[in-house]
Amino acid sequence: MKLITLAQLLVVALFTLMTGNLMAAEAPFEGRKKCSSCHKAQAKSWSKTAHAKAMKSLEPNAKKEAKIKAKLDPAKDYTQDKDCVGCHVDGFNKKGGYSIDSPKKVLAAVGCESCHGAGRQYRGDHRKAGQAFEKSGKTTSRKVPADKGQDFHFEESCNACHLNYEGSPWKGAKPPYTPFTPDVDEKYTFKFDEMVKDEKAMHEHYKLDGVYTGEPKFKYHDEFQASAKETKKEKD
Repeated sequence: MKLITLAQLLVVALFTLMTGNLMAAEAPFEGRKKCSSCHKAQAKSWSKTAHAKAMKSLEPNAKKEAKIKAKLDPAKDYTQDKDCVGCHVDGFNKKGGYSIDSPKKVLAAVGCESCHGAGRQYRGDHRKAGQAFEKSGKTTSRKVPADKGQDFHFEESCNACHLNYEGSPWKGAKPPYTPFTPDVDEKYTFKFDEMVKDEKAMHEHYKLDGVYTGEPKFKYHDEFQASAKETKKEKD
């Protein structure tokens, strides 16, 4: 009887793991407006970064010198080029994400979901966790939103664009490659551990309430929070 019970538990555990991963894999994108409705300070800071203007750089005659240096046509409208757009928007050609045929302004930049994962599945849990914390001080495991697609370790998402060139040290590099490589200009040298701390590239960090606890936790979470600015009611 114990063996049967154990087998049943293993089946349930396996099913839960598989369905959880499936939910995360299929989580739809919904745009930064949903995130910024709560995380206003981060959104305002992000709006001043290069990531916020990523799609603008693909427009004709934008970043002209950089394009010429990379042997691109500066007069071309690269906002219509499928080989370029993917690294300048949220969720290119993914469920709920940006598409050239049906562009959405809230997805036309490297926004929240490009780093933190498509938000449709976990955003509701964020709200519930915040409400529970405000009501009784109850905390929630980070595993809850992680199981629904929130990415707490987003280094690979950054590498997929910044290190995706021929001869890259990143093993995941594959066509279409970026033409903006360290050989073209040293400023394209990408080191995640340095760039993730650059507020001109990312956004400023603000004190969080402590709604979430446990793993998975971003490796610089504690460091960022130690020097974070104060703001109103921000969720972890």
